[in-house]
Amino acid sequence: MTSTARTRARRRPAERRARRGHAEEPEERPGPSRRRYLARRWMALLIVLAMLGLTYVVMFTSLIGVRTVEVVGTHEITQDTVRRVAAIELGTPMVRLDTDEVARRVATLPRVFSVSVSRSFPTTVEIHVTERTPVAVVPAADGVHLVDRTGVDYATVPARPKGLPVLKVVKVAPDDPATHAAVTVYGAIPGQLRKRVVELSARSPGDVRLKLSGGKIVKWGNAEDNDRKSAVLAPLLTRPGRTYDVATPDFPTVS
Repeated sequence: MTSTARTRARRRPAERRARRGHAEEPEERPGPSRRRYLARRWMALLIVLAMLGLTYVVMFTSLIGVRTVEVVGTHEITQDTVRRVAAIELGTPMVRLDTDEVARRVATLPRVFSVSVSRSFPTTVEIHVTERTPVAVVPAADGVHLVDRTGVDYATVPARPKGLPVLKVVKVAPDDPATHAAVTVYGAIPGQLRKRVVELSARSPGDVRLKLSGGKIVKWGNAEDNDRKSAVLAPLLTRPGRTYDVATPDFPTVS
């Protein structure tokens, strides 16, 4: 064996031990550099500032504020009247607008039966109005009062609208039992019969009466069993007479 071969033989075990030792050592992971650390900190700060800025723009500026107020569903009430009572200041941030409060203000209009207010982003507020519909009238010195199906006297007009019966009760009010009984009965009777009613009266909740065109009187009684009473009254009206009593539908009478 030459001297060169002997030298290589002596080196091989040492090289193998060096390679094994190097393999057993855990690999060191370089930590983040200071530049990378600062970049991350600045990025987080910019995100926070951007969120704060966006919140400020949405909550406290007119950039996403009310630009348009749309009114839907009005007939007798003008849209300008609704907008005036709604009192929505243009430029008010959309997210800060109190829609419930706006609805309460619009509901104070006597002709308004119900109202809802909604946001239509980015800049529109929609006010949906349902107006009261008259079912009867009460003539008075100051004009003809309109009464809706809940018994509310909500408006006065110069002349009696065609097709509406006169309501005769002691006190017209939604919480008056006689008023409530009368308008309930009127709303429950069939449309063909309703067209013939010229006067609707109730001296008490149990004494509702209908005066029909032609002079016939229907003693209806209370506001119960309305479907049954309507079914009994239809054939009863074909008989001659002036007063038709269906207060007790099982024992109707004609006189």
